[in-house]
Amino acid sequence: MKDKKIKPEYLPGGSKREEARANAVKYLQAPIPVTQADRHEFLTTVLKFTETEYLDILNQAGNGALADSVWN
Repeated sequence: MKDKKIKPEYLPGGSKREEARANAVKYLQAPIPVTQADRHEFLTTVLKFTETEYLDILNQAGNGALADSVWN
């Protein structure tokens, strides 16, 4: 089986990075049998999101509830 690789346009600095972020939010919201740790590892090691980007994506997946609770 051939190893799959992420296209460069989806990696940091790529032209479709924002599309990758939007899909990452959907991935975190999806009701699939994958642990949060596995999702975190995929997003940070395969898609090369930084921890800050990951936390922002996680917040967006939670509909911004964390950021709202901090400001209210």
